[in-house]
Amino acid sequence: MLVLEGITLDQLRTFIAAVDAGSFSAAGRKLRRAQSGVSQTLANLEAQIGLKLFDRSARHPRLTEEGRSLLVDARSVADNIDAFKARARAMREGLEPELSVAMDVMYPMAALTRAATHSRKTYPHTPLRLYVEVLGGVIEPVLARKCSIGVIGSLPTVPDELQSESLSELALVTVVSPAHPLASARGVVPASAVAKQVQLVLSDRSALTAGRDFGVLSPLNWRMADLGAKHAFLRAGLGWGHMPLPMVQADLDSGELVKIRVQGLPRNLLMPMRVVFRKDAPPGPAARAFIAQLKQ
Repeated sequence: MLVLEGITLDQLRTFIAAVDAGSFSAAGRKLRRAQSGVSQTLANLEAQIGLKLFDRSARHPRLTEEGRSLLVDARSVADNIDAFKARARAMREGLEPELSVAMDVMYPMAALTRAATHSRKTYPHTPLRLYVEVLGGVIEPVLARKCSIGVIGSLPTVPDELQSESLSELALVTVVSPAHPLASARGVVPASAVAKQVQLVLSDRSALTAGRDFGVLSPLNWRMADLGAKHAFLRAGLGWGHMPLPMVQADLDSGELVKIRVQGLPRNLLMPMRVVFRKDAPPGPAARAFIAQLKQ
């Protein structure tokens, strides 16, 4: 007789840990329990549901087809329980003591200051701690619980531990100095032409983006983690690159930078901006109000 009602959250978390860690012994280290305890917990779970979750015939256990299917549900249950506990804790404890935010350097400063102004007026006793980062540098403090929310755009993927919500789309433009060789090109610049010129690329020092490039078209590239430095290098004619339109609009109006169109890129470059937070630590009242302002 199957006893499905007896399935525990610990069993599901052990199942998830075994999959994520790659072995029962590694799961034991992650959960701080003996491998035998992990094995017994999973055996009990399999007996209760009447299905084999793992194929144990190889050196390391592998998910069965049933295990792969049920893993999705197990993660959903665990995430929902984490969210339930976090919401209950927020209700019990009230307003968060600090609003900590990691912002993508690409995000328009005018929109950020508007949200910060609203936060100061609405929650005057909740200090704001702001980090301006790029790529994985936005994600890391959220994963590490250093920041409660992050606003990303330049990193297209989100780790499984995080939940994301759409904010807006940021217009990007490809620009050069009027003295740059590409500035004299007529119409669409061939990809072969931009590949011969230095591309100024925004990068970060986080491990999340190691070995990965986003929007890099030229093998000749200079990398920098500061958007202000990239802006200055573009104005100095040291290369070409993509920039957020709000940041360079004044330069375009004055002629200190000019737009170019590159073969293979859409006429209108748009970067989707998203807010992210840990699934087990959803935003509190101050963070929610801050996000609402960003969505405007």
